[in-house]
Amino acid sequence: MPDVGRRDFITLLGGAAAAWPLAAGGQQGERTRRVGVLLNVAAGDPSQRPFSDRLRELGWTEGYNLRIDYRWGAGDTSRLRAEALDLVRLQQDVIFTAGSPGLVAAQQATRTIPIVFANVADPVGQGFIASLARPGGNATGFTNFEFAIGGKWLETLKQLVPRAAQVALIVNPENPNVSIFLRSVDTVAANFGVKTFTTAVRNEIEIEGAIAALAAKPIDGLIVLPDALALVHSQRIVGLAARHRLPVVYPFRDFVVKGGLVSYGIRVSENYRQAAEYVDRILRGAKPADLPVQAPTKFELVLNLRTAKTLGLDVPLHLQQLADEVIE
Repeated sequence: MPDVGRRDFITLLGGAAAAWPLAAGGQQGERTRRVGVLLNVAAGDPSQRPFSDRLRELGWTEGYNLRIDYRWGAGDTSRLRAEALDLVRLQQDVIFTAGSPGLVAAQQATRTIPIVFANVADPVGQGFIASLARPGGNATGFTNFEFAIGGKWLETLKQLVPRAAQVALIVNPENPNVSIFLRSVDTVAANFGVKTFTTAVRNEIEIEGAIAALAAKPIDGLIVLPDALALVHSQRIVGLAARHRLPVVYPFRDFVVKGGLVSYGIRVSENYRQAAEYVDRILRGAKPADLPVQAPTKFELVLNLRTAKTLGLDVPLHLQQLADEVIE
């Protein structure tokens, strides 16, 4: 190699070497953010996809500028608390959780890492935040029900089963929302000529035993209150209701898609997408204390006419017309 060419080559090589640390430094400036997802459902449950999909739409790509650490409670609140502590140990930038048990676990684990929640009823009344407009602290997010929801569940059941006078409510006593929902239902029960009673369940075995025992009583229908345990075992609950020919009102669409009779509540996927937008804002510098907690603006009624026919129920035409979705 001629001397001039060799010197040029060495100069070029030296310049490139000097540039490499600068390029690496630029990449390090765009550090990967860490988001913990704490859900009280079975591992790999697809319900979280709207959350991760919305983050991707907002410019956060796993493996590039984002890492998501998933932790699952599978309906077990003790496990949920342990998973929350593990997420804190991994030093998340933000933790996303859903449901009151998840928020309880997250707030017990940290009061400094920002928390965005979805599907939490009455977060002020439960002491999670100071107010909807100014939540304060490290948590903000989205509620899932208004107090009057109990009246809508009973009204829907009465329209499908006009003779209904004895109605059972299936509850998980470990869910802090239970008292809120029970008050919501009991406030209007007398107006509908309905007597209600509760049946507590904590696991799949108790769910099966409870529904079998209820079917042996003179009851006219069931209401399944919102809870992660019910979601984890939704297919089992729907199957048991069908076996015992019980009309059941559910809180979420997922039950009706699986063969349940009717649901009235929010679309969870929209709550999760909104939560992703708050996570995005926090990752870009917003403080959770300054982001107002938002209530749902739309509730959906979903009917399964196939199930109604199997149960021998005559679904009023006006109810079908009011439904946001009818499964035939």
